[in-house]
Amino acid sequence: MPLIRFFIKLLPWLLIIGLVVFVWRSFSDFSFFGTREKEAPEVIVNHHTILTTTEELGKMELVRYNFKDVVEYEKEVSQFIPNSKIVLIVAGEAVGCVDFTKIRQEDIQFQGDSLVLVSLPEPEICYYKIDHAKSRVFSKENTYFQDADLVQESYRYAEKNVEQAALKSGILQQTKVNAEKVLKPILEEVTGRKVILAPQRTIQNPEMPPRR
Repeated sequence: MPLIRFFIKLLPWLLIIGLVVFVWRSFSDFSFFGTREKEAPEVIVNHHTILTTTEELGKMELVRYNFKDVVEYEKEVSQFIPNSKIVLIVAGEAVGCVDFTKIRQEDIQFQGDSLVLVSLPEPEICYYKIDHAKSRVFSKENTYFQDADLVQESYRYAEKNVEQAALKSGILQQTKVNAEKVLKPILEEVTGRKVILAPQRTIQNPEMPPRR
């Protein structure tokens, strides 16, 4: 009996302590001046970057041609139904460059104390591509549920046309002119001599006469 009476007397204090803990937990996120900001959770990020390949970059870009074109791509499907047709509004670019990795030791000749003769490789198109962000499909006709394939084919055709347009516009010749403008002052500043740029000579094996 004395033990039971002890627990009965202790019960109100236990209730009061429990109520205090509940109130403290309910209002612990608030301060006297407003809501207390919660701390941002810690974020841990681990990186495992792996080097897969390395490439030597020796191409110097010297000119960029930008193109805009309307491309009509028509494909025959059958003699009994109309041809499929895609019309694109295309923006593309082609870049001309000189590949310095092709320069050999014999292509640089010092003549006297005031002259350097540098034989440069032939200019080339580094790359050509379509800017898809600035290109769009204008219209589609008779695609027969092959829209995606026809659009992809028409873009491939348009991209190849960018290369041909750049060649016809003289991008290689302009690359050669720009090489003279850009490289010559740099080389003269580095060497302290007058620099003459000339086309690189390539030695080809003589053709053998046909066997009788």
